[in-house]
Amino acid sequence: MKLTLAYCPIACSMVPYILLNEVNATFETQVINLGKGEHMSKAYLQINPKGKVPTLIVDGLALSENLAIQVWIAQQFPAFNLLPSNPMNAAQVLSFMSWCSSAIHPKLTQQARPERYCDLPDSAERVKALGSDALLDLFEIAEHQIKDREWFFDDFSCADAYFYWCFKRGSMFKGDTSIFKNCVRHMHQMEQRPSVQKLLAFEKEVLHSFETH
Repeated sequence: MKLTLAYCPIACSMVPYILLNEVNATFETQVINLGKGEHMSKAYLQINPKGKVPTLIVDGLALSENLAIQVWIAQQFPAFNLLPSNPMNAAQVLSFMSWCSSAIHPKLTQQARPERYCDLPDSAERVKALGSDALLDLFEIAEHQIKDREWFFDDFSCADAYFYWCFKRGSMFKGDTSIFKNCVRHMHQMEQRPSVQKLLAFEKEVLHSFETH
């Protein structure tokens, strides 16, 4: 089985990169520079007409949408228990992942790309501020959920990888995320995992290549 992950640093493609390393999968990486518009190139749109990352190409067949990719990885490598075997427990993890996708992620985009939300003159800062306020409210929910727990559920799962990216990305904006002590602890704990250390090393390498080319 040949796996290729279409990936851009900082973007949510960090999540499947972590999970593929968690399951010790052999995969190639197709780096997409969103800043240069490579996601809208004719070649990439033939792979993913949505023009987004991540895309996981499995033996030539493209799979898009982060949630679907994570579930595929978990199901393809069941021995690593990225999703619980108990149906209700698995549904709870999927519920959390859906929340990351449908609630948290849009508030990140609202701060990174405010023009997508309102194009009125001088509106960008207000759009960002509203996004920041809403994001901090969401992180407050996660803060209580991870309290006194090592992981969001009984064991490490896809949910932890997804929230790690959400919180790390959210920490790059103006809102003070340091107040969420449990979420910060979870982020640091994630960064002790070999899969995340591989990610961070790769991120650094790719970002450097972007700066020099």
